[in-house]
Amino acid sequence: MLEAKKIADSLFRQIRDALDDRTILIGIRDGGSVVLDYLINQLDVDVIAASVDVSFYRDDFEIRGVAKSKQSTSIDVDINGRHVILVDDVVQSGRTARAAVNELFDFGRPQTVRLAVLVDRGGRELPIEPQFVGGLVEIPKDQKIEVRLDESGGLVIDVD
Repeated sequence: MLEAKKIADSLFRQIRDALDDRTILIGIRDGGSVVLDYLINQLDVDVIAASVDVSFYRDDFEIRGVAKSKQSTSIDVDINGRHVILVDDVVQSGRTARAAVNELFDFGRPQTVRLAVLVDRGGRELPIEPQFVGGLVEIPKDQKIEVRLDESGGLVIDVD
């Protein structure tokens, strides 16, 4: 288990400093939504939040399968001209972030789109880099990182 609180606090500080009244936080389902929910509970500001389900926007679903999340995309605000911070739990290949950006543009044209991730594990296949990173973790490619909330609402980062 990784030091989730320390990693989350680092990401929290970075995002908090980047917020303004034109910023929307959008969690990428499912792991990014967990991180976003945690961050929103920590933020002491009024911020607009939404979520995207990228299942049908991925370019590798023939390999991974289409694993639709339990909840679909929920963007109930005009994103045109706004600053969007996409929030995800883990970035590796960059394919999920690319899919999320593709979906965002179906809802409008934000002024900026930045990526915030709790954990960057390297291994990019696409030229996508997060602007906000809680922590860097190097683990073998065959291991997985799972982010979840514990019973008390704290973040847990498991590696298997």
